Amino acid sequence: MTDHHPPPGMTETLAENIERLTKRRRREIAEAPITDRVADRITGFTGSMTFVLIHLVLFGGWIVANLGWTPLPPWDPSFVVLAMIASVEAIFLSTFVLISQNRMAAAADRRADLDLQISLLTEHELSKLAVVVAAMAEKLGVHADTPDLREIEENVNPEVVLDAIEANEIKP
Repeated sequence: MTDHHPPPGMTETLAENIERLTKRRRREIAEAPITDRVADRITGFTGSMTFVLIHLVLFGGWIVANLGWTPLPPWDPSFVVLAMIASVEAIFLSTFVLISQNRMAAAADRRADLDLQISLLTEHELSKLAVVVAAMAEKLGVHADTPDLREIEENVNPEVVLDAIEANEIKP
């Protein structure tokens, strides 16, 4: 898939997987609804120092002017309008942040599902490999029948594991 060799310490397969996942993420971003992309852009901007500096200047200027410290006549001496603007802004910004977090959580859930599926497949393949190794050892007359090996030969049932984890969760 890649036209160049991977850096030292990385296999070609790993480099190809990284490239595939990067292309997929780019495609998911490009195919996201416009509303999600707008929310992500707004959230990205509001999480920047530029946003903080703009607010320091605007709110600071508003406060200084309305305290009567400038030649401008105060237009909001009780700061009611400033409080209303800040409240409305907070409502919208928190909504944009929640939209972005929901998208990120959904992507994290998909990656966790992928990780789980790959782990279960790996566990299944290793269990089958243990059976083959045990058969080879038996054929060669090597004693390899141990409780640990028999345990490795068994597939893990993820539902049973999840039930055990849930049963042992510490509840507040």
